[in-house]
Parts: sequence; structure tokens; C-alpha cells
Amino acid sequence: MTKKIKLKQGLDIAIDGRAELSIGSSMYPDVFAVVPDHFAGITPKLTVKEGEKVKAGTPLFHDKKYADMNFVSPVSGEVLGINRGERRKIMSITIKADEEQCYENFGKADLDNMSSDDVKALLLRSGLWYCIKQRPYDVIANPTVSPRAVFVSAFDSAPLAPDYEFIAHGKTHYLQAAINAFAKISGKPVEMGLKAGSAATDFRMLHNVNLTEFEGPHPAGNVGVQIHHIAPVNKGETIWTINMQDLLIIGKFLCDGIVDMTRLVALTGPEAYGRQYYRIKYGMTARNLLYGNVHREIPLRYICGNVLSGYQIEEDEVLSPYTNQVTVLDEGSETHELLGWAMPRFNKFSVSNTYLTNIFRKICPKMHYDFDARLLGGRRAIIMSGEYDKVLPMDIYMEFLIKAMIAGNLDKMEALGAYEIAPEDVALCEFVCTSKMPLQAIVRKALDNMRSELE
Repeated sequence: MTKKIKLKQGLDIAIDGRAELSIGSSMYPDVFAVVPDHFAGITPKLTVKEGEKVKAGTPLFHDKKYADMNFVSPVSGEVLGINRGERRKIMSITIKADEEQCYENFGKADLDNMSSDDVKALLLRSGLWYCIKQRPYDVIANPTVSPRAVFVSAFDSAPLAPDYEFIAHGKTHYLQAAINAFAKISGKPVEMGLKAGSAATDFRMLHNVNLTEFEGPHPAGNVGVQIHHIAPVNKGETIWTINMQDLLIIGKFLCDGIVDMTRLVALTGPEAYGRQYYRIKYGMTARNLLYGNVHREIPLRYICGNVLSGYQIEEDEVLSPYTNQVTVLDEGSETHELLGWAMPRFNKFSVSNTYLTNIFRKICPKMHYDFDARLLGGRRAIIMSGEYDKVLPMDIYMEFLIKAMIAGNLDKMEALGAYEIAPEDVALCEFVCTSKMPLQAIVRKALDNMRSELE
């Protein structure tokens, strides 16, 4: 029988612009770019030169600390350039793609006759180790440390998030292959979180998994919240997390023997009119996805990810290898409202009772709103109390943890649960924060400092 956990704290943000469950046509560019900064926690060391021919799956660089951890080309072609910044830091590697794509052949994985070390070595060599992240620190997993458990969330509860049931439909064999591999590495079934009440047929038929249903508002779909309620991270322990699309990429590699970084990305948001799913490959710029699919009569904000935990990008910026969603909003720079926040309104989403929106949401629960990118307030010291607890379903004193992170107090950070937290887990706290504190940036900086000091 599937275990069920009901969460009360949280908040679903009613924003307009969900992607339709259909796949649009997209064209691949002639030139792709690989950006080492997209891979958190690694220091790149080049293995290719300008003018060299590569296949999809050929190593471009590896991590200086873990030389076996390769990062490979998403396409076959010629290395056009290695672009460097200050102190010769590698900013990007550009590749002119061939018309006919060629792949490095790693051979179909025979998991039954492979040890856990063999599976690890294969994932490291193939360049797909980047798909595996770890708690604590929310960085690429340390390959020398065995995980206590492996977690996958089968749904995303963030605003306008992609539908993983739609993305994974008909690909159960890929999911099963990847799950078998991680079950072999960890020595126990993979923990998978499901949305309560969903059919999730492709997920429920899987083996080597422990299924847990989660009911409640966002952030119920965050893997960090699911870890907290099933197997909290203690000091000295490591838990691996893998996104559903990354699990599919690994499964395809194990079944077919090639590295194919193609994934479905949902184009969402009030200012996008081609709102559906598009196939992209790592190395493409946002322009390849946005061209012909957005309104350009007003200044726009492009977000790689969702409106809570995503980050702002420009049109010519390379999409992250972890991209599952791109959101388009009105920048708000040309919006002028009579009396500002003091004007009584009926079309503004409000967490508090500032407007009468909450009454209308109870009458019309499916009502959605056109958000823009304005901050609508100024940053100040933390003056409110209890705001974060209303939207964070974790047994953590978040206010005190944030203050410890700002102060750089490692002992208090450890005691207050920093090992369990990732920036996306506090995104909703940042949204409701009256003091407009940049909580995600604070958490990211604190985790990086903890890792440098304690590892």
C-alpha cells in the first residue's frame, strides 16, 4: 500500500499561462555552447582544442578534483572556440553542429552483470553524472561517497510547472533502467514522491521503488520537502536527488548506449503565446525557444525555470542543462497604477488580506492572474515573524536559520537544519517575505561557504 503524507503549509500561486499538453516544432541551431558555470561545484579542465572534431558524448572537459567526472558534447561537430574570461576562466565552449549527428557508442548497459562501482564509472565516463545532485549543499554528487538513499519527485508543484506524467508517458522502460541502476548503487529501492490523487500509471508500474503520495500546496513537489518527511538528512549523511527528466536521459543512455541530451521544455507565462512543450538540446540559447512565441509590444522578463526559483536570462543566453521550463512575464517597467498598492483592487493576487482577492479566490478557486516582474516593495531588515512558517512544510526554524546564514555561524547553521535545505526550498518564503529578503541567494552563498569549510 502506498504511503500518503498530507501537508498543510504552502501556497499555490494562481498565475496565468500554463503550457498545453502538446509538443511544438522547434529548430536546432547551427552552433551550440557548453557553459561550465552551469555545473555547480566543479572546476573544469579542458580535454579538447579548437578545431577538433567531436561526437555527441565526447568529453569536452572534466572536473579537476574528480578526473573521472566527464562533461561531454551534446552534439557532434567541430569545436569552434574556447571562450575565456578573467584569469583565463573557461566561459564557454562553442561547437558547430554537423547536419548528420554522430554519437559515441558506449554500448547497452548490462545492469545484471555490473557492480555498483561499474555503474558509477559508466555514468562518470558518459558525462551524465551532472544529473545527480546531493543533499547536503545541493551540488553535483560526490562520486566517492555512497548515498543513504536516492530520491526522485514525480511531480512539480511550482507555478506553471511542467507535467512529468505527460513527459514520461510511454517511456517506462527508460525510467525502469535508470531506477535499477540507482537501486544497484544505493543497495535499496529508489524513493519516489507522487502527487496524491493522480493516476500516474507510468510511475505506479515501476519496480525497485518506494512510492509515497504527497497531498498539499506547493512546495509539496519539491524533493527537499519529500526528503524531510521520509528520511531527513543528518550530519555525515548523503542523499542523492535526480530530476525526472534527467532520470529519463540516464535511462535512455543505459538502454541505447548513446548520450542524447534532448529534453522537453515547457514554455509558460502570461506573455508567451506559443505555450506548449518544445524539444531542446543542451547548448541552445533561449532565442531558439522564444522566437515567434512571445509578445514583443512591451519589455519582457525571461526566466529559466519557474517564477519562484528560476533565474533571469537574456534571449542570447544558453539554457541550463537542468532546464525544464521557461517563463515569460511582463517586465512591469511601463505599468503605472493609480495610488499604487493603496488602490483597492480585485485583480491582484495577495497572500495577505491587502486586497479582496482572497474572497474572490474562495468563490472562484480556478481564477488566475497576470503577474509582472516588479518587486512591489523595498528590502529591509527582517521585521516580521512567523511568515515563513506558513508556507514551509518543514520542521525548521527558518527565520533563525536565515539569520545564522547571514552571520556565517556554521555551528548554528548545522544545528538548525542547513543540511536539508536547498535554495528552491525557500523560494516561497522569499515570495511572501514582507522584508523582501533575497533568501535564495543567502542560502546558496551559505551552503557554498559550508561546503568549503567542512569538506
